[in-house]
Amino acid sequence: MLSYRHAFHAGNYADVVKHLILNLIMESLCKKESPFCYLETHAGTGFYDLSSEFAEKTGEFKEGIQLLWRLPEAVIHPLATTYMRTLRAFNPGQNLNTYLGSPAFARHFLRPHDAMNLMELHPQDVELLKNSFKKDKQVHIHQRDGFEGLIALVPPKEKRGLVLIDPSYELKQDYLQVVETLKLAHKRWQQGIYAVWYPLLNGLPQEAMLKKLANSGIKKILVVELSREASHTPRAMYGTGMVIINPPYQLEEKLQALLPWLWKLLSPQAEGKWRVEWLVGE
Repeated sequence: MLSYRHAFHAGNYADVVKHLILNLIMESLCKKESPFCYLETHAGTGFYDLSSEFAEKTGEFKEGIQLLWRLPEAVIHPLATTYMRTLRAFNPGQNLNTYLGSPAFARHFLRPHDAMNLMELHPQDVELLKNSFKKDKQVHIHQRDGFEGLIALVPPKEKRGLVLIDPSYELKQDYLQVVETLKLAHKRWQQGIYAVWYPLLNGLPQEAMLKKLANSGIKKILVVELSREASHTPRAMYGTGMVIINPPYQLEEKLQALLPWLWKLLSPQAEGKWRVEWLVGE
């Protein structure tokens, strides 16, 4: 299925949570001099125009990044400053016009000896992605199924790195495919960091995925979730989650400090909740 376009959802609260975590992981990778590789299975276009017809149709960014953008710099949480400074570098004025996708945030952290592999299957999005990173020799773009592509591309020659798996979950089999792909990729590249985004949905399909992951034999799995509404809300998606395998040193502590502040900001009615917990330990 190729109907999903992330442009409708760019900058929403799920993106904010996901990209704050991504920034923290990338900062950790940069603390060592040895090269790393960033791989993404469902890359999208790289950059998103928040004045576009797609973004304006849903207006989801108004309940996400726009809430952070309007804050005075002095009250931004210290763990969110790199994220906000990166965004401001692409929005030099007062207005927030451009939101960065995961590839653009990750590219910000690449040093000359690091690499990036991006996979995207949608024909229009992959052309936009190629245009976003035109002539960038550190960025390699593959028009292919991200699940299949990840297995083919790991382990990278850099030995260290991060994989972001971020499917739309429009297809119910995506939940099972995430687990099976992680099991295969982890077997080939056990030292890699894997971050998997998922929606919190009524019907709890994410719970079945987490249970399968817990029984997969993979160790060191951290779960991060933030919900803006109660789980019985009529809206299908009531929150956002990420699974992180092999989280960097002190990431758990940083998220324990960041999530309360973020939840208060993104859930003005004080509904929902947040959690940072180990699904599987050492």
